[in-house]
Amino acid sequence: AVEQRRNPALRGQPTAVVQYNDWKGGGLIAVSYEARKFGVKRSMRGDEAKNVCPGINLVQVPVSRDKADLNVYRNAGSEVVAILSTKGKCERASIDEVYLDLTDAAKEMLLESPPESSEFTFEEATKSNILDLPSDVGDREENVKAWLCRADANYQDKLLACGAVLVAQLRVKVLEETQFTCSAGIAHNKMLAKLVSGMHKPAQQTVVPSSSVQDFLASLPVKKMKQLGGKLGSSLQDDLGVKTVGDLLGFTEEKLQEYYGVNTGTWLWKTARGFSGEEVEDRLLPKSHGCGKTFPGPKALKNHSSVKSWLDKLCEELSERIQSDLSCNKRVAQTLTLHARASKENECNSMKKFPSKSCPLRYGTGKIQEDAMKLFESGLHDFWGSRSARWSITSLSVTASKIFDIPSGTNSILKYIKGPSSNASTAILDSSSTPELTPFVVHEEQCEPSSIKEECDNSISATQCRLIEGKGAPKKLSKVQGTGSILKFLSQSQPAQHEKRNFDGLICSHQGPESSSGASVAEQHGRDNINTAVDHSSGSGDTWMLNVEDIDPDVVGELPLEIQREIQGWIRPSKQATPKKRGSTISSYFSPARR
Repeated sequence: AVEQRRNPALRGQPTAVVQYNDWKGGGLIAVSYEARKFGVKRSMRGDEAKNVCPGINLVQVPVSRDKADLNVYRNAGSEVVAILSTKGKCERASIDEVYLDLTDAAKEMLLESPPESSEFTFEEATKSNILDLPSDVGDREENVKAWLCRADANYQDKLLACGAVLVAQLRVKVLEETQFTCSAGIAHNKMLAKLVSGMHKPAQQTVVPSSSVQDFLASLPVKKMKQLGGKLGSSLQDDLGVKTVGDLLGFTEEKLQEYYGVNTGTWLWKTARGFSGEEVEDRLLPKSHGCGKTFPGPKALKNHSSVKSWLDKLCEELSERIQSDLSCNKRVAQTLTLHARASKENECNSMKKFPSKSCPLRYGTGKIQEDAMKLFESGLHDFWGSRSARWSITSLSVTASKIFDIPSGTNSILKYIKGPSSNASTAILDSSSTPELTPFVVHEEQCEPSSIKEECDNSISATQCRLIEGKGAPKKLSKVQGTGSILKFLSQSQPAQHEKRNFDGLICSHQGPESSSGASVAEQHGRDNINTAVDHSSGSGDTWMLNVEDIDPDVVGELPLEIQREIQGWIRPSKQATPKKRGSTISSYFSPARR
């Protein structure tokens, strides 16, 4: 659909999107309905599709970093989600699949303008497919309209009727605004809605009345049910002789619990009766970000350099996506996971899998690349066993997960840091600024006053620049790079000298009143649109030092969550809790430096 929108000449024509590689015409990842009529399937290669459908148009998927780039399709899915979410709680399940809870909207419609009281029912809604409703071609739409407008229907079916009208309206709006068609399943729970959403395609919707649930499930193969397509479904078939969902009705809840445990047994018992307590989550954004690549046959990776080359590309893409998520959605990912598939030479039948490995995620492309390679080395060590064995990697992927919203109103650690006296200066972070959760790195760079004046941006007045040039500003200023540094919050007013302390790579610089403007400019170069207001009214101050090595991880765990995230970036992964006795508050790690 995306490619047909980009090239209208493809509309109505058999079309398929293929992977960028040209082996046997590339692998099909999407097939239009026009091509499906000829028997083209996604499991085919391009050459096979041409044999089945000679007139098929094969469009190559966009390529970035030598692999498929699906961003154009993700963005297209977001367009649809933005429209659907205007009517209810929306859960994005994949690039092109969404769950929508229309309960509140349906109840509101039922109160204000129920279908039975309206002389006109939305035309698209009358094209719905309603299970167990006669579908004679001549009277089909009249039968559907009569079902939607029944005055004697029970409350649940009336809600379904309102839902059918709402979904039809949304589908028309999606078509008008995005040129994409949608198919939909409408039921009283996610399980049933998912089952029927693909029954009538393309561009149709199917409704499941409560009275039709048992008959619908009775003949449904267990393998068609969500979560029953794998080992559990096979076990039901082999151990209990269950072929259809209806066959499960012959087993009591206790019997199913005996075979599969309390939770799974109860779930199976409820599933057979069409019950599902799974609610629609209010989530428009993905739960994780992942980038992967397969290396079939002769393309398998067989040495560390080739693995590193591909991991660097995957991590670069992953870094871009999580940085975009942070900037646009104020969300931060906390866990980096590496998955791989591998085989050992001369051990084709080996069942041992390459173990997945995870670690805390550090923002920054270089850091992600470094950590991913360490995870691979760790997994390879566990998988390899013998150093003499040769290995082949057939699949690699990196995933950023455990994504959380940045807490609102707690944008910085500064509010937890107090000066040694009541007249100590403080820094105030604008509540609208975005906190930087990336572990920070501080460097010293040489910066002449003249260059500072030339680089002043619009947020620094010309008067401030003149103060730097004419009021005894130091000839060389420290410049903080990176947006995550805590340094700007530790600046204190003090006499005219410019003092620096270096503790384990953390440099805290403090200026007196006459050089405070210079500090402001140096910090401005080190920030990325994070606005701070610093009070330099105090006539004296102290230098504060932070020794990262002395931070006790046990105490960090007692701090507020947003502070834990920032401090965890400073602590080395292998750092163990120090046996030294320390205070129970963060203030014990910030002590005045000796003069």
